[in-house]
Amino acid sequence: MPKEGTVAPPFTTTDADGQTVSLKDLRGQKVVLYFYPKDDTPGCTKEACSFRDAFSQFKKRGIEILGVSPDKEASHQKFTAKYKLPFTLLADTDNAIADAYGTYGEKKFMGRTYMGVKRTTFLIDEKGKIKKIFEKVNPEEHAREVLDAFKD
Repeated sequence: MPKEGTVAPPFTTTDADGQTVSLKDLRGQKVVLYFYPKDDTPGCTKEACSFRDAFSQFKKRGIEILGVSPDKEASHQKFTAKYKLPFTLLADTDNAIADAYGTYGEKKFMGRTYMGVKRTTFLIDEKGKIKKIFEKVNPEEHAREVLDAFKD
């Protein structure tokens, strides 16, 4: 996993509409890059909706929000439409971005071990450096926590 203060790993992928998104094209902007396991599941929906509900505050401060999961573009389209998500969701179907950020790995749930995306958020500054990493995320409170971290 990259460390705070280091340059964020570059990536290029597609969004829900099939448009190409590259981190390098967002230089000069603050970026919230949040990794989540799966569209339209309880925790992921709470997290996405917390960002949706605080979106105007992020926009006012010039902060771009990017959600990343292994779901395909069509799944992102449905998830975005169902919950009226005003920010970009990125398709990472081969887990290449999650691997680069160290968020794909072994997980445990209800006594079962499996591979998957760990809910993690990276705050990236205008110069492309990682300002803060959240590894323990409370989906419902997360947007407020992220906004607070961008205050300094």
